[in-house]
Amino acid sequence: MEIKGDLCHELLAKSIKPALSFDETKDYAQWKNSIQEKLLELAGINKIAANACPLQLTIESDEMKDGYRQIRFVFESEKGAFVPCYLLIPDTGKAKYPVAITLQGHSTGFHNSIGQIKYPERDESYQPRGAFALQAVKNGFAALAIEQRGMGERSTSRHDYNGPLMCTYTAMTAVQLGRTLLGERMWDVSKAIDLLPTFEQLDTDKIVLTGNSGGGTMTWYASCFDERIKIAVPSCAFCSYETSILDIFHCPCNYIPNAFEWFEMQDLACMLAPRNLVVVTGKDDPIFPIGGVKDSFATVEKIYAKAGFAEQCRLVVTPMAHWWCEDIIWNAVKEEAEKLGW
Repeated sequence: MEIKGDLCHELLAKSIKPALSFDETKDYAQWKNSIQEKLLELAGINKIAANACPLQLTIESDEMKDGYRQIRFVFESEKGAFVPCYLLIPDTGKAKYPVAITLQGHSTGFHNSIGQIKYPERDESYQPRGAFALQAVKNGFAALAIEQRGMGERSTSRHDYNGPLMCTYTAMTAVQLGRTLLGERMWDVSKAIDLLPTFEQLDTDKIVLTGNSGGGTMTWYASCFDERIKIAVPSCAFCSYETSILDIFHCPCNYIPNAFEWFEMQDLACMLAPRNLVVVTGKDDPIFPIGGVKDSFATVEKIYAKAGFAEQCRLVVTPMAHWWCEDIIWNAVKEEAEKLGW
């Protein structure tokens, strides 16, 4: 007999229909509320909130660069969780600037967003494509680059590893403590937004969130969590759990225990509507397959239509694989900003 180690899980995945799957015949408002409550429960947000602390930031540097001001600050999002950030404010004389929050994925860290090279053997091949914050400034936005928990400067100090699965120890420790790394990252982004009014040149009514891969994943979930994010542009991160997370090897930071019993990734779009959403995906992305992306985005379109805002979401397919396409992404951001009259 051939023994197939994954067969049990594969059969279970095929047999499960998530209990809160989108159903056009059900009461939309009630369903949306149920989805929201379940996501926050499974992600461990209530437990994270119970460990909250007063917010204050410490400015570590403040310097003028060519065309923008660069501020590095650190804040404590919950007890013991210190979040380093770079804020870049264009020097073009406007009273206030819309804010683009940029999130790195599994790179060497958020220093890439400001074009800084710390590790030449890895960073040089990622530049200038990975300089998300500098790109935001070039396109007229103030930029907030946040170091995600478990990555870069916030990687575990217990293991000397900064590779593609750098989050593994941190993610599994969070699960053992009854929370998730994904939920912790959602919380950090939201707390960073709380601090934006500290800087008078930022228009906190005009917030964009974008990122690639692990940064795209958090763009999706943090935008579900915090309604102050008006434009969400996740890149190389959206796909049904069935055809990606449950079918392809991913970093543990992508997982929410028990989620598939309740909802699919696309069902969470109800927490984004009616805000502007552009899902960016690569036609040859090996870990977020284009077929699964298109099928699941069809549900997103139905959800937005049910909410009465069908024109507020769209799918953009790039000619690349798992790749941040600078021009495509920032053109999409600016198009959505123009729709909103920014």
